[in-house]
Amino acid sequence: MLGAPEARAQQLNDKLMNKPYADLRKWNLGFSVGLHTQDLNFTHNGFVTPDGQAWFMEQPGFSPGFCVNGLVSLRLSTYFSLRFTPGLYFGNREVKMRDATTGATESQNIKSTFIVAPIDLKFAAQRFRNARPYLVGGVMPAFDVSKKRSDFLKLKTTDVYLSIGFGCDFYLPYFKLNPEIKFCFGLTDVIQHNRPDLVDEPDKLKFTQSLKKATSQMVVLTFYFE
Repeated sequence: MLGAPEARAQQLNDKLMNKPYADLRKWNLGFSVGLHTQDLNFTHNGFVTPDGQAWFMEQPGFSPGFCVNGLVSLRLSTYFSLRFTPGLYFGNREVKMRDATTGATESQNIKSTFIVAPIDLKFAAQRFRNARPYLVGGVMPAFDVSKKRSDFLKLKTTDVYLSIGFGCDFYLPYFKLNPEIKFCFGLTDVIQHNRPDLVDEPDKLKFTQSLKKATSQMVVLTFYFE
C-alpha cells in the first residue's frame, strides 16, 4: 500500500517521456532553419590621402539574414556527440564610411551567400523529462559564392569561424526541437587588399588603403528538427 503512490507517480512520469530512446541511437539526422546577423570589425591603419582625407569604416546596424542547414549527429557517449551541419547563409552588411577631416560620408551594402560546413562538439546535460540543455562549440569554414562587384570594399571568398553556443533539446511526441543560439568569430582578415580593378579609380581605392584588416562575426538563432 505504501509503494502504490510511488509506483503510480513513476507510471505518470513514464507517460510524460516523449521519445525515451532517441538519445541512444548512434546516428541522428535532421535539418534546421534560422536567422542570423553578420558584423564586420574594422582595424584602420591611419592612411591619409594626398588631399588630406582620412577615412574610417564602421557597421552601425544589423540586418537579419536567413539560414538553412542539414544535420548529421554522431553519438560519442552519454553526454557528448559530434555534429556536422552543412548549409547556406544569406545575409548582408551595410557599411558606412566617414572622412574625419571633412565629415563626408559614403556607404556600401555588402551582400553575401555563404556555403558553410560547421563541425561542432555538443555536450548535453542530464535529461529532465522532455528537456535537455546543452553547450556546443566548434569551427565553421565558410565560402562566399555571391557575385563580387568592383565596389569600394571587396571581401574574400573564404573565412573560418570559431563558434560557441548553447541550446536545449525539447522532446516532442514525433521529433526533437532544438532552439540554439551560437556566436561565431572570424579568424582571418576578410578584406581583399589587392585591388587591380581599382588602379584607375583612386577615389574608390582609398577605402581599402585605409584598412589594416577586418574580421567577420555572426550571431545565429537556429531551430533544429531531429
